[in-house]
Amino acid sequence: MVFLNLLTFGLWGKVGRLAHYAFDAVLISAFLAGMKRSTGLTPSFKKEALTENKDINHWIDKYLGVGEWVMDQSVAIAGSSSWFERKR
Repeated sequence: MVFLNLLTFGLWGKVGRLAHYAFDAVLISAFLAGMKRSTGLTPSFKKEALTENKDINHWIDKYLGVGEWVMDQSVAIAGSSSWFERKR
């Protein structure tokens, strides 16, 4: 393991940390998507109050869209699984 660490100049630790932060960001985005679906509450990202930069607004929309996609996929997988059942 030390040899691999020397060969990659310690990049595996940095890649692991980056993957951890990315996973946490997706979890937060999915949590916000679930909150939006179950209660109708959404984060108040008013375009004028947050920033006027169109690129940042675009990335915020894409970030929240990832959470929606993760939520859709999770519901689809849980719906097709025998471990979950719908109760209304």
